[in-house]
Amino acid sequence: MRKGFLPVREFGTFGGAVRLLLVQQFTVNAAFYMLMPYLAAYLSGDLGLTAWAIGLILGVRNLSQQGMFVVGGLLADRFGYKRLIVAGCVLRTAGFAALGFVDSLPVLIAASAVTGFAGALFGPAVRAYVVREVGDRRVEAFALFGLFFQLGMFVGPLIGLVLLAFDFRVVCTVAAVIFAGLAVLQLFALPGKGTGAAPTAAERPLAEWRRVVANRPFLLFSTAMIGAHVLMFQVYLALPLQAQRAVPGSGDSVTTTLFVASAAVAAVGQLRVTAWARARWPPRRAIVCGVTLMSASFLPLLAGVTAAPDAGLVARVAAWAPLVLSTAVLALGTVMVTPFELDTVARLSDGVLPATYQGLHQTLSGLGVTLGNLVVGALWEASAALPWLPWLGLTVVGACSALAVAALSSVDQPVAR
Repeated sequence: MRKGFLPVREFGTFGGAVRLLLVQQFTVNAAFYMLMPYLAAYLSGDLGLTAWAIGLILGVRNLSQQGMFVVGGLLADRFGYKRLIVAGCVLRTAGFAALGFVDSLPVLIAASAVTGFAGALFGPAVRAYVVREVGDRRVEAFALFGLFFQLGMFVGPLIGLVLLAFDFRVVCTVAAVIFAGLAVLQLFALPGKGTGAAPTAAERPLAEWRRVVANRPFLLFSTAMIGAHVLMFQVYLALPLQAQRAVPGSGDSVTTTLFVASAAVAAVGQLRVTAWARARWPPRRAIVCGVTLMSASFLPLLAGVTAAPDAGLVARVAAWAPLVLSTAVLALGTVMVTPFELDTVARLSDGVLPATYQGLHQTLSGLGVTLGNLVVGALWEASAALPWLPWLGLTVVGACSALAVAALSSVDQPVAR
């Protein structure tokens, strides 16, 4: 990654297939986040569903995506990355369209499951395609993907908010049309050659799968990174909950500020931080420093500063400031970790089933986050009496994850082929 680079210039240094996948990353996130943040309100308001039904619908989507990433990776390595990318876009088109035009709980659950499984199909396939296309420039490529990911996450809710002035069905229709357009674009513009399983993997899928689950350095690394992923998820869970507690009655505006702060840090800092860290440290040290930064991001919240609903501006800012600071530092740590993490997964693979490795890594992280969030929820319930408890717990989780990665010498070593 060159000194003094600009994102647009860096974008132009990659081949057409990678540039297309970068555009897809932005568009996928924009379409996803224009719809998903408002789905719960639509289900409860327009459809009148109960809280348990809404929770079931949203939970099924998350489980069908996180739990099935490994299946998507296996299928991508078996049948080809392009096919899985196109299939995922087609499935998400159907899922998003159904979410806006059906009112039966079983059908809504099925649509939610299809939406999640679609992400499990194209997620590992895109990562593996990039690994095959960029050669030794994986860190640079994954840094750009992080930038496009965050930009889509930032733009999507704003577009959704505008479309909600018409109707939620309009939001679903536009999101579905975007994914349909992506499917057509990828079908005709994305090169299909050079992707998919190598002959040995195609002929001996069970033997190759055994090689994946027997790859001890990879499994240890994925396990060590679970704690880091638990911290990353708190921008959706613990931090918004703290926003509601810090200044009751203005939590929505603070939550929006948190997302804006997170996206802004990633958009401004992703490429710069990656280039800076890569010039100074090997991958393991970059990951350890990033996870340590993420762990420290929760320290400003230990004081438990809050303000009354009718508090003045100074008191409200004093309650908001630790939240915004924590979110920004968490985003900065995430920005430092992610490109090196994905590059490490690629290096720890055996070069035959890259999508399977990426999918299994995502599945292990997703399952770990699910369990971790149950613990965070329990700590939050106890925090009424001990406001510092969740933040201390998350700090410890991050420290343990950083120490675990630091102990893995294999992170810095290429795999013999």
